[in-house]
Amino acid sequence: MQELQILTEQTILKGIDFLEDHQFPNGEFCCYIGDEDEMKMCITQSNIFPTSLIAYALLPLKHIPAVFEMLDKAAAFLQYQMMRGGVWNNFSMLNPLFPICPPDVDNTVCASKVLQVLNKSYPSNEELILANRSKSGLFYTWYALRPIFVPLKDFWLLSLRALKHPVSSFLFWKKTEASRYDIDAVVNANVLFHLGYTAETAPIVPYLLNIIATEKEGDCDLWYRNPFTVYYFFSRLYKAGIKEMEPAKLAINNRVLLTVNTDGSFGTGVLDTALGIIVLLNGDSYSPKIDQAVEFLIRRQKKSGGWPRWAVYYGGPKKHLCYGSEELTTGFCLEALSLYTTQNKKKNERI
Repeated sequence: MQELQILTEQTILKGIDFLEDHQFPNGEFCCYIGDEDEMKMCITQSNIFPTSLIAYALLPLKHIPAVFEMLDKAAAFLQYQMMRGGVWNNFSMLNPLFPICPPDVDNTVCASKVLQVLNKSYPSNEELILANRSKSGLFYTWYALRPIFVPLKDFWLLSLRALKHPVSSFLFWKKTEASRYDIDAVVNANVLFHLGYTAETAPIVPYLLNIIATEKEGDCDLWYRNPFTVYYFFSRLYKAGIKEMEPAKLAINNRVLLTVNTDGSFGTGVLDTALGIIVLLNGDSYSPKIDQAVEFLIRRQKKSGGWPRWAVYYGGPKKHLCYGSEELTTGFCLEALSLYTTQNKKKNERI
């Protein structure tokens, strides 16, 4: 076991070197768009979300100087990309799709969470997030024009920016799988994670618990079509102390463990395995299958220090657009391995 711990720590350092070498000077991390999960054929696209996800994944390692520096640069990138009122778009300002795509709640809460944990400044955006709720109490994905009165100037200025490009904005809703009235499970889970359990966010909990109870995790969100990704975001909630989500813990753990393969991996490969390890550790699992999964990740690390790219999220249920990168997979692998080493150290302290 000690040998695996040492090997894991060495693997982490190699992964950190990879990300340090591959972070852009402006703090952004690479994102690719492809048309299938393996992303063998893809093009680069300047997106904000991968940087938020990688930065959050690196937080357990922020005591390492190289990671601290990467997080500082990532935070500066997120701050620069921030729109009025402290909200974010999916696309960076360099991307020609930025003026057309409306800002969204998911990018907003994920970027905000990173800046919050790193104690970096950003405008208080809770009012704007809470203003984007449906009558059911669940949160819409997009900041978009709807026949609803919201007494916030920034909300209307964000929504009305579509009028600057009326034809392109019309085509955005026409040609994509998005809708002004989208309500997505992971988006709501991330709102709950950022804002915590309050009277305003309470309706999210039964919505999420019902998804797990009815085994709808593979079709509960337009953008996250992999159950492992859904498990990952859900598991962060009870890990953060939102006890109202704990009834989902055992079912999620069991579903991950049911996917174990003979080579020690979970699901379909490296990304699922990394997410599976994180989910199990977030769910207080001590299954020996975690050790085997960690060994699998160590074996699959490339000489460069990174791990293969795989689709993390999509442009809709049809999966015409798949988003991912080696950097994004590596971020999740490092989060998994860092949580694993922390758990082992705690176990050894108890012995």
